[in-house]
Amino acid sequence: MSEHGGRADSPGQERADRADSATEVFVAHRNLLFTVAYEMLGSAADAEDVLQETWLRWVGVDLGAVREERAYLVRIVTRQALDRLRTLGRRKESYVGPWLPEPLLTSPDVAEDVELADSVSMAMLLVLETLQPIERAVFVLREVFDLDYEEIAEAVDKSPAAVRQLAYRARAHVAARRPRGSGSPAEHRAALRAFQRAVETGELQSLLDILAPDVVALSDGGGVKHALLRPIAGADNVARLLTFGWWKRDGERSAELVQINGGPGLLVRINGEVDGVVAVRVENGYVTGAYHVRNPEKLSRVERETPVSR
Repeated sequence: MSEHGGRADSPGQERADRADSATEVFVAHRNLLFTVAYEMLGSAADAEDVLQETWLRWVGVDLGAVREERAYLVRIVTRQALDRLRTLGRRKESYVGPWLPEPLLTSPDVAEDVELADSVSMAMLLVLETLQPIERAVFVLREVFDLDYEEIAEAVDKSPAAVRQLAYRARAHVAARRPRGSGSPAEHRAALRAFQRAVETGELQSLLDILAPDVVALSDGGGVKHALLRPIAGADNVARLLTFGWWKRDGERSAELVQINGGPGLLVRINGEVDGVVAVRVENGYVTGAYHVRNPEKLSRVERETPVSR
């Protein structure tokens, strides 16, 4: 009992209160933290593991000593993601066939945030794959989440001057490789609807009408499902692949219009069962990229929306 007759808080109660406060802060920033980890890794499963590791470290932090909770959490998740990137790199070396990012079903409002949608797009994630891990972290934190150089320096254990150099190098690298989409949303929707009809019906000419001459198709089966061993380029080749190559022998197919990674895509079912997704890049009203993911291990997030945020 206290001097005034009240019950003193027990150590157990104090720990419970701290855990409640830590949980409240973590939940408030969870979508942001997931997005940081996902953009660094291209894998939702690994991003979730990073969040779990971040939580275990966060719950042991003295919150009273934390000046900026968001920055502190981003620092933890960045360091954990950098560690995971090295493991992921070794896994990709032994991956069967081409590797594509794990697709996410996203809400329509993600597409309205042009910068966020671009940053999580399949095309951009593939560009980020060409960066060194530290460059990727710096680019994501600076260009997507607008952290200042001092915050990023703490997150990646570099000096602010070194971070500025890394940011400059990564920005130039990405600018030389990133897709430059243009055209109105109406043009994009029209192209995607035409793409959907062509995939469902197998009409070759319909596909040729909406594929760009230099369109590129990639697919990822993870060694479990049939997929391309290398990219296929050119409208004729991609049209024949889409109408005959991926689904012809599998059964009755349907293609549902969805938002995949903030952009247009199709959720493909064979005989009513999810078989894969095709994320589509549209530029000037034409399909310039098709990213087909069939690996079952990468399809756990294509039937329910995954929140992403900046």
